[in-house]
Amino acid sequence: MKIRSVAPGRGWQWITSAFQLFRKNPLIWVVLNMALMLIGLVLSLLPVIGTYLLYLLTPVFLGGIMSAAKDLEAGQDIEIAHLFRGFRHNAAHLVTVGGVYLVGQVVISGVMLTLGGPEFQEAVTAGIGALDASALTPEGARRVLQAMLVGTVLFVPLAMAVWFAPALVILDDQPGFQALWTSLLACLRNALPLLLYSIASSVLLLLAVIPFGLGLILWIPVMLLTIYTSYRDVFAPA
Repeated sequence: MKIRSVAPGRGWQWITSAFQLFRKNPLIWVVLNMALMLIGLVLSLLPVIGTYLLYLLTPVFLGGIMSAAKDLEAGQDIEIAHLFRGFRHNAAHLVTVGGVYLVGQVVISGVMLTLGGPEFQEAVTAGIGALDASALTPEGARRVLQAMLVGTVLFVPLAMAVWFAPALVILDDQPGFQALWTSLLACLRNALPLLLYSIASSVLLLLAVIPFGLGLILWIPVMLLTIYTSYRDVFAPA
């Protein structure tokens, strides 16, 4: 695969292209995403292992979404079974992607808890909104801010490595670790369009939640499709 460096404005084009794909069969995309969210909810409710399974299996389901997007673009019919295609094709490599993401999240959480001290641990336990800012000492506030900044710096490359990985595994048959590395390189070479994309998608998210969150019915499937449209734009056959 050849990695292309695209213009910054392509970040917005990824969203509009995803919306065009969504319009080809909006009903099935809404159903697919509702099924995916339901599966995620069930997994998260499982005691002890639920969260870990969710991290491990999310790339497998995303692989199915990428496969469905490719078939839809080619004019083929898609169905619920597409969601589970990752279990039948390169499942081990997709789980590898999920395992790396899980380990990365655990490491980042550990670093943040260590740097943030008891104040940050309280915020994680009770929720950021429950933290009494007036009771924070300057030193405690500095630790919380430092933990959040370091966590963000560490999370960005992890997210970059995972962004294209499911598509590369299921559509291009790349091994899990190679897909993670290729995804990281591609994101670094396209940092500006990704930045514009992040800003635009965040603004659209704010607009989506205004009408009682009803806009999320459109926002979630379109944003999942942007993974595919950005992949198609950035990667070309060698």
